[in-house]
Parts: sequence; structure tokens; C-alpha cells
Amino acid sequence: MRFGRTPEQHAFAEALDDLLGAAEVAVAARAWAAGDHSPGLKLWQRLAELGVCGLLIPEDLGGMGATAADLAVAFERLGYHGAPGPWIESVAVAPRLLAGTPDADVLPRLASGEAIISVALAARALDADVCERTYALRNRVGLTESNTSGSPPSGSGGSTSGVLPLVEPGERQRAGVETNTVPSATLNHAIVGAEQQSVDPTRRLFDVTPGDEIAAVDPTALDLGTLACSAQLLGAGLRLLDDTVAYVKQRTQFGRPIGEFQAVKHLLADVRVALDFAAPLVHNAAIELDTEAPTAARAVSAAKVAAGDAAYLASRTGLQVHGAIGYTREFDLSLWILKVRALVGAWGTPAEHRARILESLVEGR
Repeated sequence: MRFGRTPEQHAFAEALDDLLGAAEVAVAARAWAAGDHSPGLKLWQRLAELGVCGLLIPEDLGGMGATAADLAVAFERLGYHGAPGPWIESVAVAPRLLAGTPDADVLPRLASGEAIISVALAARALDADVCERTYALRNRVGLTESNTSGSPPSGSGGSTSGVLPLVEPGERQRAGVETNTVPSATLNHAIVGAEQQSVDPTRRLFDVTPGDEIAAVDPTALDLGTLACSAQLLGAGLRLLDDTVAYVKQRTQFGRPIGEFQAVKHLLADVRVALDFAAPLVHNAAIELDTEAPTAARAVSAAKVAAGDAAYLASRTGLQVHGAIGYTREFDLSLWILKVRALVGAWGTPAEHRARILESLVEGR
């Protein structure tokens, strides 16, 4: 087995870079944060034409029938360029979550980019005001969505939502539930309420309450969402590193570019190493999901932790090296710093994923 991207996946990544690199994504993200969805929706449609929206939707429904590895490639580039919108919910989660349900009729329009979906893991849904349909999970035990607006993270950069605590190792067995599944979880239509503030202005969160029940939740759909979030974090970390490297080549001090100073080189090297260690874990998680390996859930959690740690280190280092300008909202670097801060706690906090890894290792799975 060849562990690495295929030539087709490299070409797909290059095509995404070409499209997003010429699309003024930062302008669309700022407009999205201000409530103007027009630039972001135009970008959404262009990406749909490239096949991004239908990656996990079967070909007979107008999708690409692609793999989780293809999904990771796409979301790394979406994270690198900072595309706004509920991409994880619509592209990574909804196809598996809605398959075989009465709401599966939306999948062809989801593939074409005509429909946008949001899924609330706890009490809030992302960009529900622009979505055709919003769903909520009920009685879900496991990973949670956090608005990450609390205190700065410690160590790994995690935060807790205080909404749905993770079941401690062993609790699922005492309840007679298979490890790493979601007990008694149901998919429901959501009733959308008021907008709430997020640490990342481009992530517009809305209160939701579960409505009528649709179907049981497929846990694999949630792991695909976590994988996509991990890939987005990896891409955002790479962007922060690239922008910081470019900056240290231009910024001078004592008549020399600051990138020539050994202390700065060491900071950036640490980020490079962290990102390079996270990338194979993200790819491995995708491969394990594709092959339905018994350790797939653990691999997804490992990828989320590693990608979150690496991206958070990239954001802290980028801010430190840029200095005061890095704090300003007008400077584009802040778009990725705030996105990383939000995504680290989304689709499961580091503490929750570490607990899931521990539980899997203890049980020998």
C-alpha cells in the first residue's frame, strides 16, 4: 500500500489553489462576518462546479463518489485559503448523515451547490441564516461543538463547551454500548434562534433547539466532520507559517531581516516540525475511514489533536513574530489566527479526543 497522495489528489489540490488564490477569499470572509453572504456564496458556487460540494455524494445523485482522503485534500486547501461558510457540515457530514433518511432528497442540490446545510452538535449551528436546512443532534453523548469564546487554552489549546460532557472511559461499556459509538443519538430538524458571538467573526453561530426526529445518527458522519476539521486546521496552520516566513524576510531590525536571527528560525522550525508530524496523522485517519478500520475513530481523534496543536502553535508563533500588527483585525493574519482558535475546540475539544484515544488504547481497540 502506498501511503501518500495520488497524482490525482495533487492535481485536485493545485486546482483548488488556483481557484481560491485568485478569488480574494479574505474579502469574502470579511463580508461574511459582516452579514454580506454574496461574495462567499459566489465562491461556494465556483467550488461546487469544481466538485467540492459533492465529494462524498454518490455519482448517481450528482456527486463525485470520492473518498475521505479526497475530502482531507479539499479541506486542507479550504483551511489554507480561509473559505467562509459551513463547509464541514455541508460537505463532510451531511451526505452520510442524511443518506437513507427522508431528507436525502436534498443531496443532489447539495452536490450542485444549490443547497447549504448546517448541523448543530450541541446547542448552536454554524451559519444557520444562510442554510436551506439546519439539523440538530439530540441526546448525543460524545464530541461537542464549542463557540470557543472563553479563556485562552492551556497546553493543547482546547476549550470546553460545558454543554455535552464526554462520557468517561468505561461508562459506555457499563451502559452496554459499543465503544466509540454515539448512544441514543438522533438527527432532528432544528428550530433556529438568536445569533451568538464566536471568537471567529466568520463563524456565525445560532442557537438551535431540536424539532421533529428524522433518524438515528451514523457515527461515521461525525468522524468525517472531525477529519475535515483536522484538515482545515492543518491548512490554516500552513497558511500562518507561510505568511510568517514571508513577513520575516521583509521585516528588518538592526539593519537585517528578522528571519536571519536564530531565535526566529527556531520558532518557525518548531512550527514546521509540528505541521509535518500532523499531516500524516490526518492522511492516516482518512485512509482508516475509507477502509473502515476498527481503529478509525482513534485515528481521527489523534489527527484532530495533532492538527489542533500544530495549528495553534503556528498561530501563536505568527502572532509573536508579527508583533503588534498581528493583533489588528485589519491585518489578514488575524483571519487565520481566530479561525484556528475556534476550530481547535470545534468537533470535539483536545481533552475529549485524548479521552477517546485513551479509552481505545485501554480496551486494545
